[in-house]
Amino acid sequence: MKKIGSQVTIAIDGPAGSGKSTVARRVAEELGLLYLDSGAMYRAVTVLAIRGGLTADSPELLEQVKACHIEFEDNGKTILLNAKDISVQIRTPAVNRRVADVAKVPEIRHEIVKHQQRIGGEGSIIAEGRDLTTIVFPNADFKFYLDASVTERAKRRLAELQAQNVNITLAAVEAEISARDEKDKTRAHSPLRAAGDAIVVDTTDKTINEVVDFIIAKVC
Repeated sequence: MKKIGSQVTIAIDGPAGSGKSTVARRVAEELGLLYLDSGAMYRAVTVLAIRGGLTADSPELLEQVKACHIEFEDNGKTILLNAKDISVQIRTPAVNRRVADVAKVPEIRHEIVKHQQRIGGEGSIIAEGRDLTTIVFPNADFKFYLDASVTERAKRRLAELQAQNVNITLAAVEAEISARDEKDKTRAHSPLRAAGDAIVVDTTDKTINEVVDFIIAKVC
């Protein structure tokens, strides 16, 4: 395992399916860092909304977000919402369709960002999401923006869903990803974009190992 400083922040942004979650988790393992999956936190909030039959801008949902406890275990592979494992639920098509609407609510983002920054202040981390390099950790020591073609990202997400026995077509996944991209990039609050000082990495034709090795070489 390579060594890194005791207070180093690595931030990675990018659209759905760009590989940022897998890459960040692997880098965390290689460097012994805490892994923060910001997207999973918004997905957890979406689970709250679905369970309660609440709209994204519902005052009741905001109160639940303020009161809930979200944590990660097993290097980010397990996400707990109020001490209950929701790792499978957050990756379902139902959550995929609604998470962008939940994530664009400024008040919800404000609460989640506060939690993320608190975690970031506790030690060296690698965090990934859609506004980590621009809003959450604008002064991160290292910033990366991962991207890939829509078709390639859809294939990757389809493989994940099929592994969970979710019955869905590639065309449907591609349509969902395209819609999510549009919502993420055009929302008024914290839109998805590459920070001016972020290193942009096109992962379309790269393996996970290649991307992981590239990032580790940059930060070590």
